[in-house]
Amino acid sequence: MAHKIRGDFRHSPSLVGVPPTPEPSSQASYAGRVSTFHPPRPWIASYAAGVPDDLPPVEGSLVDIVAASARDYPDAPALQFFGRETTYAELQAAIDHAAAGLRDLGVRAGDPVAIVLPNCPQHIVAFYAVLRLGAVVVEHNPLYTPRELRKQFEDHGAKHAIVWNKVVSTVQEFPADLAVTNLISVDVTRAMPFLTRLALRLPVAKARESRAALTQKVRGTIAWDSLLSTAPLPATHPRPQTDDLAIIQYTSGTTGTPKGAALTHRNLLANAAQAQAWVPSIQRGKGCVVYAVLPMFHAYGLTLCLTFAMSMGARLVLFPKFDPDLVLDVVKKHPATFLPLVPPIADRLLTAAKTKGVSLDGIEVAISGAMALPHELVVPFEEATHGFLVEGYGLSECSPVLMANPVADNRVPGTVGLPLPGTECRVVDPENPSEDVPAGSAGELVVRGPQVFSGYYGKPEETEAVFIDGWYRTGDIVTIDEAGFVRIVDRIKELIITGGFNVAPTEVENVLRQHPQVVDAAVVGLPNEHSGEEVVAAIVVDAGTDVDVEAIREFARGILTPYKVPRRVFIVDELPTSLIGKVLRRQVKEKLVSLTTGA
Repeated sequence: MAHKIRGDFRHSPSLVGVPPTPEPSSQASYAGRVSTFHPPRPWIASYAAGVPDDLPPVEGSLVDIVAASARDYPDAPALQFFGRETTYAELQAAIDHAAAGLRDLGVRAGDPVAIVLPNCPQHIVAFYAVLRLGAVVVEHNPLYTPRELRKQFEDHGAKHAIVWNKVVSTVQEFPADLAVTNLISVDVTRAMPFLTRLALRLPVAKARESRAALTQKVRGTIAWDSLLSTAPLPATHPRPQTDDLAIIQYTSGTTGTPKGAALTHRNLLANAAQAQAWVPSIQRGKGCVVYAVLPMFHAYGLTLCLTFAMSMGARLVLFPKFDPDLVLDVVKKHPATFLPLVPPIADRLLTAAKTKGVSLDGIEVAISGAMALPHELVVPFEEATHGFLVEGYGLSECSPVLMANPVADNRVPGTVGLPLPGTECRVVDPENPSEDVPAGSAGELVVRGPQVFSGYYGKPEETEAVFIDGWYRTGDIVTIDEAGFVRIVDRIKELIITGGFNVAPTEVENVLRQHPQVVDAAVVGLPNEHSGEEVVAAIVVDAGTDVDVEAIREFARGILTPYKVPRRVFIVDELPTSLIGKVLRRQVKEKLVSLTTGA
């Protein structure tokens, strides 16, 4: 298979605009007791040509990467949204104005500022404007239910929120003790081209439907556009420091309780630099095009779309949600140099391209994460693009990327690839995590590196539980072969990963138990070729009652985000439990697999 290659592979890539990463030994832990042991790194020999073994320490902050691109490529397109382009000079100016507007509203260094937005230009401006003040970005899924969103606000306590006007009412209905002092509403259609906005106002059903999906009139808020009319923030305003807290990124725990991974500017700068080093064929300022088809409130989309793209001086094409037709329209004119995705998106894009007769030739590097990448998808995708589709692996706590398959012909299907430069890994006994297992054996993956967080926001006990001598316990059972390729075998944590999103079984079970006919519930993930896993529930109901499982799903839908609602519900006589009464989900899963497959 022929692959398009750009750039010179004989030397390490330039990291201009993205300060390089720290040495592995600089990783902090929740306490002072940090192991100085550095295990062998056999994976380095498997790196693609041009990928460095290590990267030097980062400097500065995330706001510097946009400033560097605006300085070096002021007239280059930074953002593209429904065809409307924003240059790097215009993006930097908008950030400076928005930062001043936020400062005038009382946002100060260290303040958490909630962002509840889909992918849109205002999201990027808000993100960097908050960081410019030294404040802390807290990303949220705008499709969360009021209950889910409220839990996260209870945890971080932000008094400033920048919210899509479609979901402003959710925040306005918070109780008085959670009331947001400054609620800034964003109309995403304001960032569209004039003719597109005009078309949304046409008195036809399709236009009304599109307009209703994108915007909504609100009262009692501060209009986002009013911030942009503020005089720009002076250049002398203090800038954030490398080790300052930058983002609180929420990740589901096995208990379903919100836990915010506290990520510093260093963590996120390092991960952007590692991503840049991993693809030396893609050079900064050389016409790189990145598609943001993944939501940027998710750690995966945030780093590989938002920070990485800005560090590259790339054209970031923004899609509020994945729509194959919209993506194919862009492919015709600006094929993606770098396309982060999940397998279902790759599958749908490939199918749509074949149906419409659109060539995907020119998509250079696609990286897949969040779920296993089927080899039967890789072959046709690479044949269609003449580029690479490789699998990677990460966690919100790790900014999030830890490893990826090399963008080269030695990639190994079925593995999540190799640890990124500067990343250290060990495989340990889950019952005794201080002890490594024999080479090639399965064990828990523990990691250390500049992208690894140092703790959960406001949760010292939960933080202590996931670190061992400065090494972060991923909860994943893996093997590492002689060439350094990592294969995920199992998960200690019982999270369900569906469509790239984490679902905590306990949270769904607690909701199901609220139904008056449900006595008990167990929720597990079953394999699904389209979404990785699907959420499935086994429930025990009141004896003698006539239960409508669809009514139970509808009940759950009123409380949970759609992707958390069980796709299937099975009624069982009882659930297997341990001696102390804990439901044994593994046995439940085995039983449901046998029921659904006939095995």
